[in-house]
Amino acid sequence: MNDKQQVDILIEHGCVITVDAARRVIEDGAVAIKGDRIVAVGETSELAQQYQADRVIDARRKAVLPGLIDAHAHAGHAMLRTIGGANGDAWSAACEAIYTRASDETFWEMESHLAALERLKAGVTTGVSLLGGGDSIMRVDDPVYARRHCDAVVRTGTRSIVAVGPSRPPEPRAYTRHGANGSVTRDVDFAQMYEVCKEIIDACHGDANGRIQIALTLPVYAPQHYPEHAAHERSVRLQAERYTALARERGLSLTQDGHRAGSLDFAHRELGLLNAKSFMSHAIDLTAEDIAACVETGASIVHNPSAIMSIIGRCPVPELIDAGVTVAIGSDGAAPDRGYDMFRHMWQCMHYHRRHFRDPDVLPHGKVLEMVTIDAAKALSLDHELGSLEVGKQADIILVDLFKPHLMPMNMPVHRVTCFANAGDVCMTMVGGKVLMENYRVLSVDEGDILERVQVAADQAFDRAGLRHLLETPPTLWRRSHY
Repeated sequence: MNDKQQVDILIEHGCVITVDAARRVIEDGAVAIKGDRIVAVGETSELAQQYQADRVIDARRKAVLPGLIDAHAHAGHAMLRTIGGANGDAWSAACEAIYTRASDETFWEMESHLAALERLKAGVTTGVSLLGGGDSIMRVDDPVYARRHCDAVVRTGTRSIVAVGPSRPPEPRAYTRHGANGSVTRDVDFAQMYEVCKEIIDACHGDANGRIQIALTLPVYAPQHYPEHAAHERSVRLQAERYTALARERGLSLTQDGHRAGSLDFAHRELGLLNAKSFMSHAIDLTAEDIAACVETGASIVHNPSAIMSIIGRCPVPELIDAGVTVAIGSDGAAPDRGYDMFRHMWQCMHYHRRHFRDPDVLPHGKVLEMVTIDAAKALSLDHELGSLEVGKQADIILVDLFKPHLMPMNMPVHRVTCFANAGDVCMTMVGGKVLMENYRVLSVDEGDILERVQVAADQAFDRAGLRHLLETPPTLWRRSHY
């Protein structure tokens, strides 16, 4: 008599790195999945006796991990990799020109497809994407751009937290809408941006059984670093009041991009932006008061170790962790000079802070893995659903192929994954119990078709913006120590 419980999928014989409360690493482990949930995690010998699966996945010589989480990045950026060379001002100006005036609906759809595809192949099952960027230039003149972004993520099969909010002052900003009957440019003020953000929430939040969530974002206000900000304080206070009230009303998280010394303390004391559902990015050169504000409010920090801001200053990650603050890692991807490979960012994070302290014991390998799994889930207020392989959680699971020269011999799996693995070693990605990539082949979308359409959309945006000169090789690329 067969009294085994029926499940949909049984992943067996893998090295299961659970990141659960006990931080179990099960050398010959298994995960049982029914529907979109994990129903058991344990030794293969035990689960094979308990469960009958419609499908068995052999994970021999592979690490089995929770899907990785990228806690900070930007929609739009995947189209703008490396443009302008090392000229950061030119790159930011290009972002503004393309995001507000040279991009159409297809641009935002194809960029989202591209970013979701890159994340999927890198084992990133959940990612935050601000709908724009550069210097806080958001595409919020019409909800259609967010809708097209979300639709592409839904088709790819991954999860996205899409952050929307006003562009940086001054207002209004000119936005151009391109359509079959030509182009129309109009000025959009903060009141109109606010109404668009509410429409985006209504249309997209909770879409695809919760795989799409909307967060709110506001530009960082820091007149001590940017004197020109002082002229806009009244507007900043008004926007802070309106968006925090909206976040409370709709139960949304709030994030900001670009905090530095003193700005977190001001955001807390003066603007009331910090709480347990806030996750604030970059956070370089923080003061004691900034750290205290995070401790007091329960706000989380997203460290972007590969970003330009981490060259300008340092996010005090070990100090924040020691103070009890949740710290996640973000890619800040995928431009101008980085991507969605969270393995790269884990490695960069370790070496960045070890070099600062001149101490190889800083940031253990397990901690940085937590920062892209369970700690990232906590920062996004999703740790009840994501971030670890535990019974009842969503079956977001990746397999990392360990049977490769750069990952052998097959021992110390946590160290292997955090030190030596890269995005190209992810051979299977599952979201909510659905296999989206297997044996390195994407199943959910046509990868080749997406890449072809991406090139067309990017070329059109560069031509509209008149920015093809930014794709030329800088004259100082070779034979110099500096650009």
